[in-house]
This record gives sequence, structure tokens and C-alpha cells, in this order.
Amino acid sequence: MVYLLIRHKVEDYDTWKSMYDEHAAARKAAGSQGARLLRNTNDGNEVVAIISWPDFQHAQAFSNSPDLHAVMQKAGVIGVPDLLYLEEVEETPA
Repeated sequence: MVYLLIRHKVEDYDTWKSMYDEHAAARKAAGSQGARLLRNTNDGNEVVAIISWPDFQHAQAFSNSPDLHAVMQKAGVIGVPDLLYLEEVEETPA
């Protein structure tokens, strides 16, 4: 499994979140296996999405899709998002 971590600032979290929710079917169709959303505790308009994918190719295809970039722009993403492709190495107990 591969994870795509996307971190970006948005103009307004509620506006961004509604667009994120509307884009769920596109993520699923692209192979997404689920996601976690996080917000910066000091700035609620800084958002991190960690989306799981079956492999790097699916994650990369999604992150490079013109559809995603159009949705991000419409959702009020500010600047260029940070994108990290992460491979799980190990899960450890607390």
C-alpha cells in the first residue's frame, strides 16, 4: 500500500471540505482505498489529507490528474500543495 500525503492552505476550510466531499467518487474511481483528513491546530485552514492507494502508479496518476487540479483551484487551495508519496515500512505498537 502507498499513501499520498497532500498538505495545503485553503481560503476557507468549510468551502474546501464541501468540494473534497463532492470529489469522493472521483477518488474512489481512481483507486483510493480511503483517507484521513487533518487540520493544523493553530491554523484551521491548513489541511493535510493522507490518501491510501494500492500502489504508487495509482497515487501518482491521481495527483497528476487535471481533474484534481481543477477541483483544488475551485476549492480555494492557496499556492502549490506539498505532495509526498509514502510507503508503509512498519506499524509499531504505542
